Amino acid sequence: MKRFTGHTEPWGQFVDIKINAAILLTKEITKKKRGRVWISGVCDPYQPLEARYGLTRQCLKILIEYGWPITVQTRSPLVVRDLDLFRSATELEVGMSVPTADESIRRMFEPHAPLIKLRIDALGQLHGAGIRTFAMIAPLLPEAQGLAEMLTGKVDYVLIDKMNYDHANWVYSKYHLDDKRSDPFFAKASRELAERFRNHGIDCTIVFS
Repeated sequence: MKRFTGHTEPWGQFVDIKINAAILLTKEITKKKRGRVWISGVCDPYQPLEARYGLTRQCLKILIEYGWPITVQTRSPLVVRDLDLFRSATELEVGMSVPTADESIRRMFEPHAPLIKLRIDALGQLHGAGIRTFAMIAPLLPEAQGLAEMLTGKVDYVLIDKMNYDHANWVYSKYHLDDKRSDPFFAKASRELAERFRNHGIDCTIVFS
């Protein structure tokens, strides 16, 4: 996506704020065929600047007003701010990306992302309020086994996917984890984790084949 931005900074070190997003959505929503909207497949909809600008919240209000199905996916506990909106939606689910149960692994791969506990606590708060919730274990990182116990009672289902890009190869190499980005690792770890979830009564789908 960076090639479309004109930025020279490394990916992840710049933000373009689409301050007219809600205005454009209001104009376009009546022209489009109704379908599920995924917020967001490229950038986190609840990154820190959302607390100041509220663009995700504005767009959610419009989508809910028009009765569109919505899937929200984030890494941020800021998502619970919009619980009032979620309660008013008829077809909405909220997911949290949680790739590992180990904070030391999280710091290696996601040094600026929220703590694992905060993400899981947010899922629990949403789920407890009657919101359909899921966990996206993607990419599946080492030490994810404990997520089955940590997410029990907090999600309706789980998706597991492998690392599908090469940008993090240097992280694996730096911390001597190269064997943890192999296809055999993903196949074995995903099967074992999916079985743990199912033993806890949680529906689990392995996305990759």
